[in-house]
Formats: sequence, structure tokens, C-alpha cells
Amino acid sequence: MASRRTSKVVLYTLAYALLIIFAFIMLMPFVWMLLSTFKDQRELFEFPPKFLPKKLSLNNYIEVFKTVPFVRYYLNSLLVTFTSVVLNLFSSSLAGFAFAKYRFRGREIIFKVILGAMMIPFPVTIIPLYIMVYDLGLVDSYFALIMTGSVSIFGTFLMRQFIVNIPDDLLDAARIDGSSEFGTYVRIILPNLRAPLSALAVFSFMSTWNAFLWPLLVVNDDSHRTVQLGVQFFTQRYGDLIHLQITAAAMAIIPIIVLYLFLQRQFIQGITMTGLKG
Repeated sequence: MASRRTSKVVLYTLAYALLIIFAFIMLMPFVWMLLSTFKDQRELFEFPPKFLPKKLSLNNYIEVFKTVPFVRYYLNSLLVTFTSVVLNLFSSSLAGFAFAKYRFRGREIIFKVILGAMMIPFPVTIIPLYIMVYDLGLVDSYFALIMTGSVSIFGTFLMRQFIVNIPDDLLDAARIDGSSEFGTYVRIILPNLRAPLSALAVFSFMSTWNAFLWPLLVVNDDSHRTVQLGVQFFTQRYGDLIHLQITAAAMAIIPIIVLYLFLQRQFIQGITMTGLKG
């Protein structure tokens, strides 16, 4: 018994040591980037390079905000991302509810066809999607930016995998009490989807916030540019100012890191609970 406990302790110690090493390797580039936002151009190219800045200064951030309208880009990205995430959570949970709990002709075939569409890469559909948006006169509008992130095949699959394990008796009891179908969805389904909805919210936020190709096609006006387009625009105009480019890139990544720090428990719980559902 003592030898088994000793071997387990050694095994767990090695496992945690490896995890700490890999975590350190993964986090170092982000930490270096964040610290570099407080360095000027000269300090950034010093050799040998110094990990910590000589003095913490917000001059780079102030300069970026003065050079390009990053506040406008942030507001655009927040509006587009927040609206897309809310619509995605609503449409995915509602579609997942339908596929999990309703019996209708062709349900399995339709669901498999939808899942098959996940294998079609987005660049294949981008031309017909742009033609449709152009014909509707929606180019250079918030709607064109929001529509592509408002539905998700992966989100529908994720919600369906979880909802299918909610007991039917619970739904039947709500219907007997006089609850409508939408009321059952709101009162029974949604409260039981907090973990997977949090995971989907993180995925959807990252996808919409980091979107570049589609906004680049449908946005021509500076007033509709998102953060990612703002970083690209800033890089083109000020390609020699490396310290400001790093600062602009960090400003585009920070919201994702903050969101994950707040939702990491729900995110991990949602992935582990939905990944094994049948």
C-alpha cells in the first residue's frame, strides 16, 4: 500500500510539473507581448532583450488612441460581438431543443445534413454570401457583420447533446401545469443550460471578435470598422512603429482574456459535460 501511494504521489508530481512547464511555455509569449506594450521603440530592440520594462508607461496606449479611432473600433466590435453572441445562444438553444425533444418526420436526416455542413469551410460560402448581402443592399452595415455569427451549427449540436439528456417527464410536468412550449423552453430548458451556454458564449465571442475576412469584405466605411480591421489598418499606416503595433494587437486580445477569466469555470464544465453526452 505504501509503495502504491508513493508511486501515485510521484506520478501526480511529475504530471503537475509537466503541466506547469507547458503552461509557462504557452503563457510566455502573451506575457512578453503585454509587457512590451509598456516599452518604447528603443527599449523594445535592446540587446540583450530585457523582460521587464524600465518604467511602466501608458504612452503607447495613448498614442494608439490618438492615431486611429480605436474607441470607435472597440464600440463597433462590442456591438457586433454582443449581438451575435446573444442571437447565437438563442438560435442554438432553440434549435437544439427542437432536435432533442420534438419528434417530426426527417428529424435525423435534417440533423445529419446540418452536421455535414460543418465540413464546408467558410471561404467556400463567402462569395455567394457576399452576393446575397450585396443584393439586399446591406454592405457596409452592422447587419452584415452580425448575421454570420448569429447562428451556429456547432452551437446547435452542442445544445442538442445536452438537452437530449433532460428528462421528458420534467417537460411533460410543465406542460400539464399549463406552460406553453416557449414557456417550457424559458423555464425548464434554459436554466439547465448554463454551463454549455457559457462554453458556447466563449466560442462565439472569440469567433466574432477575431473575425477578419468577412468584415474586410463587407466594410468600407471607417465608422463600421471592427478592432481587427483597425489593427490591420494601423499596421499598414504605421508599419515601422513596432511598439505601437504590439500595443494595438494587445488591445484586440485583452477582452478575450478577460472574458475567459470570468467564465473559465463554466467553460470547462460545459465542455466536459457536453462532450460525453449521447
